Amino acid sequence: MRKRIAWMFDPFLIALLLAVVLASLWPPRGAFAPVAQGAADAGIVLLFFLHGAKLSREAIWDGARNCKLHGSVLAITFAAFPLLGLAIVALPLGLGPLATGFLFLTLLPSTVQSSIAFTAIARGNVAAAVCSATFSNLAGIALTPLLVAVLISGAAGSNGGVSTDAVRAIVLQLLVPFALGHALRPLIGAFVSRHKQMLSLVDRGSILLVVYVSFGAAVVEGLWRRVSIEQIGIITLLSCVLLAIVLGLTALTGRMLGLPREDRIVLQFCGSKKSLATGVPMAGVLFPATQVGVMILPLMIFHQIQLVVCAVLARHYAEEGVRAEKGVRPPGEPASPAAD
Repeated sequence: MRKRIAWMFDPFLIALLLAVVLASLWPPRGAFAPVAQGAADAGIVLLFFLHGAKLSREAIWDGARNCKLHGSVLAITFAAFPLLGLAIVALPLGLGPLATGFLFLTLLPSTVQSSIAFTAIARGNVAAAVCSATFSNLAGIALTPLLVAVLISGAAGSNGGVSTDAVRAIVLQLLVPFALGHALRPLIGAFVSRHKQMLSLVDRGSILLVVYVSFGAAVVEGLWRRVSIEQIGIITLLSCVLLAIVLGLTALTGRMLGLPREDRIVLQFCGSKKSLATGVPMAGVLFPATQVGVMILPLMIFHQIQLVVCAVLARHYAEEGVRAEKGVRPPGEPASPAAD
């Protein structure tokens, strides 16, 4: 129970809310605005450099063997999710720019830390979860900007896709730091492994800075005059519906493919999540500063909901696993483990 509560009241999530409050009350203005934006850009570069440095080549080669599982995660993350997003934003709900933000969240890769943590709690295949989450984030560096260009009109200030300036920003702020970090892994990999906690603080600090600057710029442009409480309520409801559909889809897909229980858990947790850590800096690169706050607001709402729901679900799977080990079957469970 304490672990479940800890996920629901994660200090980082509280810090995110405080960053939004701070940006709403004291947004960066005047001469401080470009300084804050420059710091946020530097944070994005550092964030992706560290992601590259943490990526293990061994994990890539080991994970490549389970094509059925990882292919399913990628298909749900970058095909099923966007299709559901397109269907939802087509509804006449009066969401305005929040609809674009909601679609943007469906184009993002999966989370890494929480997907692996929930898989471990649920007694799933942790090694496969590491590979699936890693593949998803690696693919997302290329696929998310491409999907934004195809599906979101007006991204980065253009009328039909990502502009040349945005492409340059993607290469210089995302791809180059990521590739450089991965290339330097033989030299700095041991340091990264020894200082995971410190680097995690740098990771989260960069995200908080981007959130503050992004929301601050949006507040200066009248964010809270354009977004109503009713719209936020609708986004919250839609996030719950979207997550419920995807959780059902991942469960059904796992059974249809005949995946073992441990891999079905991986598919459910890696396939149903969207990464705040990747989404916030990507939004800062793909969209004008004044639009980023609106773009990431649905993502922040969905992220909180997915943590709470998946914490409960992981605990349920863990208890189910304990019952299975003791030979106690829940109602409706087949008698033979091979039939599951």
